[in-house]
Amino acid sequence: MGNTVITFGTFDIFHVGHLNILKRAKKLGTKLIVGISSDELNMVKKNRKPIYNIKQRLEIISSIKYVDEVFIEESLEKKEDYIRFYNADILVMGDDWRNKFDNLPCKVLYLSRTPSISTTQIIETIINSE
Repeated sequence: MGNTVITFGTFDIFHVGHLNILKRAKKLGTKLIVGISSDELNMVKKNRKPIYNIKQRLEIISSIKYVDEVFIEESLEKKEDYIRFYNADILVMGDDWRNKFDNLPCKVLYLSRTPSISTTQIIETIINSE
């Protein structure tokens, strides 16, 4: 029996950085579960609505071959509840969250982000090119 891996994110304007973290997370176990930030949670985290709504983002992420299951993340404070509910053995997060989740009841790995790519950068590039 293999490890269940869980990760979280907004996954707005899907890009190669998103694909890289999902691919790397899947290699750590036999099942990858992805919590996708609700539109409301994204407002709290980033002070803006996502470009793609939650229904669209759920559809995009669930169609990625590395992903076994998706769910809506309603609150950053519920990570422990989600980990317990899905019996996750490993939490994978980008290294921009380093040390923020070390107290959770599973192994926590912070993976390096893909250099020079982020949804925020993409949005700023689009806005500035108009």
